[in-house]
Amino acid sequence: MAAAVFRASLLGWRTGVLPGCGLRRLSQTQGPPNYPSFVESVDEYQFVERLLPPTSIPKPAKHEHYPTPSGWLPPRDALPNLPYSVRRSRMHNLPVYTDITHGNRHMTLIRKVEGDIWALQKDVEDFLRPLLGKTPITQVNEVTGTLRVKGYFEQQLKAWLLERGF
Repeated sequence: MAAAVFRASLLGWRTGVLPGCGLRRLSQTQGPPNYPSFVESVDEYQFVERLLPPTSIPKPAKHEHYPTPSGWLPPRDALPNLPYSVRRSRMHNLPVYTDITHGNRHMTLIRKVEGDIWALQKDVEDFLRPLLGKTPITQVNEVTGTLRVKGYFEQQLKAWLLERGF
């Protein structure tokens, strides 16, 4: 108890004010600051809107014949009756990509797989087995919806997915 009284008297000696004297810090006595008011200008917002990116990518235009000169094909109107589906990317392309890891490991990735990814793995293995002469090495990631195939098979898998209606 004596140590607490001694500490309080030292604090009062340094600051000149004894604790419990009814003084408050300055931030407790003042209200919120008065900021100057502002005016919203709706007329000039048109200049800001043209700088903002579009919120969605528009649907592709209908063409007279497919494939287009760039080689793009739209998905079929009715999805195939399969336990899985492969969604298109936001630019309406098939999500089949090639990847090189560790300097020389060539991989093909099929992303955006929804549904039974294991059925897709079996179908991809059945499709690539005659091309390779053996069963291809594949890896399934259920969390990200990605199927990896060892080797470069981007063109073959894109053609196969288009044939199936994706």
